[in-house]
Amino acid sequence: MKRIRYFISGLLCFFALFAAQSCSDDTTGDAYYSFKGEMLSDYLNNRPQYSEFAEIVKRAGLTDLLSAYGHYTCFLPSDSAINIYLKEKGKSSLADLSDADCDTLARTHLVNNMYSTIDMNDGTLNTANMNNRYIQITHTLDANNNAVVELNRMSQIIFSEKDDSVENGIVQPITKVLEMKNSSVADIIEANPRISIFAKALKLTGLQDTLYKVKDTSYDPKKYGYYYYTSDFWYEVACPPAEKKYGFTAFVEPNEVYAKAFQKNGITINNNDTIQALYDLAVKLYDPVYGDDADYKAAKENPKDYTNRYNPLNMFIAYHILTRDVIGWNKLTPLEITGRSSEGDGAIGIKTDIMDPNDWYETLLPHTMMKFLQATVHRSNVSSADLGQRFINRRVDDVFDIPGAKVEPTIENKYTQDGPNGRYFYIDDVIAFDYDTQNKVFNDRIRMDFSTVWPEIMTENIRLNGDPKKDDDSNTADATFKNGKNYYFPQGYLDHVKFRGSGGYLVYRRPHWNFWSYEGDEFNLKGDYDFEFRLPPVPYEGEWEVRLGFCAIAGKRGVAQIYFDGKPQGIPIDMNVYLNDDAILGAKFSSKKWAAMTDDEKADDQKMLKNLGYYRGPYGGFHTSGSSINEFVDNVRTYRRVLCTVHINPKQDHYLRIRCTSKSGNNGEFMIDYLELVPKSVYGVTGTGKMETDL
Repeated sequence: MKRIRYFISGLLCFFALFAAQSCSDDTTGDAYYSFKGEMLSDYLNNRPQYSEFAEIVKRAGLTDLLSAYGHYTCFLPSDSAINIYLKEKGKSSLADLSDADCDTLARTHLVNNMYSTIDMNDGTLNTANMNNRYIQITHTLDANNNAVVELNRMSQIIFSEKDDSVENGIVQPITKVLEMKNSSVADIIEANPRISIFAKALKLTGLQDTLYKVKDTSYDPKKYGYYYYTSDFWYEVACPPAEKKYGFTAFVEPNEVYAKAFQKNGITINNNDTIQALYDLAVKLYDPVYGDDADYKAAKENPKDYTNRYNPLNMFIAYHILTRDVIGWNKLTPLEITGRSSEGDGAIGIKTDIMDPNDWYETLLPHTMMKFLQATVHRSNVSSADLGQRFINRRVDDVFDIPGAKVEPTIENKYTQDGPNGRYFYIDDVIAFDYDTQNKVFNDRIRMDFSTVWPEIMTENIRLNGDPKKDDDSNTADATFKNGKNYYFPQGYLDHVKFRGSGGYLVYRRPHWNFWSYEGDEFNLKGDYDFEFRLPPVPYEGEWEVRLGFCAIAGKRGVAQIYFDGKPQGIPIDMNVYLNDDAILGAKFSSKKWAAMTDDEKADDQKMLKNLGYYRGPYGGFHTSGSSINEFVDNVRTYRRVLCTVHINPKQDHYLRIRCTSKSGNNGEFMIDYLELVPKSVYGVTGTGKMETDL
């Protein structure tokens, strides 16, 4: 019998029966799983302790599927676990279940991807189960103090039987049948008494009704085929999204957090009227920001009209909800991977020892965003327990010490945390778009990977899908998508996005840790594109610099004209030139490593580029070949270009348009990797030796 062992690099090593020497001294015996030479269907049928689940699979019509080659993970309940489940449901046997019930049960326990326990990090699996729901992952101890993986906070992978392999997948025997509630995110919030104050306010504001949306049934992926293309020397294929879902993620203060906030702000609860107290708290938080706004002042004249979008309570609750389904706590910030050689493990493409990974997402409160940060840079005011945790609206640096609200990964086992259209998380402090958030936390460079700009990319789990450590064959477009999917987006699929005319494609390339792309992934505009999208909101009115980060490739990239709100901005952007080209710095470009420069040299270098409308790539970004790291700041191709410097009104929508002007037409792709919105307080630094942060 052979045994297969997973490496953190994703390679498979095979061992003979009596081999005593392992493939790597770093991997323990826990990473092994036995190889039986069976298909998953054979595994079920050859073991009497799983006969009930085999029957469920048969009635679901999935036996033939599990008899064919593929890459499956089966979370497998025993007959005894299924009998306990049936008893809890008031059923005497499987005969009392309908075929539809069996289909739901089977698909809940099957994932169309292979996951060993070493691949399961806290949060959720990166691939949905066959019922299109995501399985929550936590780590705990079993009754014998073995470290085990727990699924949906209810069922454990059995330690002594984990990671068993078959020809077409991995079997993970579990202690209990998995269940997934079909209630909307609004209903699961209302069902939890620990967050009853928030739930009541959600209902009174009418925002609860928004959270019942699930799917846009007008979208039909069958109308669209695959799109084959070339990027640099890679031959690739992209598919359209399988569906268009609506998603929401709420961050909710438990009742006890509100009680502390009321006391801290001198707010008294009269006659147990917690809604009035929450309204008073909202007024205290939002008056300093919106006090002079005419709509806000008018709404306060009728304070009990909670459905008015400018009512302080409505604004307070709306700010707690993202317009996307972030499918797990681990997905709030960039993907974490292992096996990064000398750089260590952590967020893909980010030097986590010098820069905290962070992302920005829009909320239901119009023209506002939340900042999410994973605390990885250890400072004296960050406890060791908080390292690696996710926070909302945190800014801890040399200027500000705003800790933000910590996001708890899970809730109590007796309550449901996720539904078909979203989920919610507990937070340990009150969040609001208050004065400190607007003027301190957000008075900073806002850098957004383009995969976070459009909510659909995350709701559909398109962002950062697949295995970034595995490359496809560059000579052949792989339509099996075995390592992950590339996507393109038909006209009308992404909200607030449109293609002018009939040409052009927007392609998402899945992450690769060796690509010169921020967070490993990128978007490319292909063909004769004329592309327009709504810019993310800025926190306050003023002068803002809009920048684009990308990787230039001579002879392979395109040229495009940029427009802001319909007005052309400067000359076209040419992605074929490097920072050391004569068109930019030429011989003046310093090839000296950034880390070896003095502070004055760095400031002079930044000023020289800034005057031309360019910035080096961020010092906190890098790519790796697996054996070494290569920093964006030192590469002449990975830089940032100022698209425009404009006055932005935060109460209005603003649009950026990118129109192809390449002579090469269909061959001149335009890469949009990440976007930066930078206030004048940041980009306008002046004086000898002064510079914007290089991270």
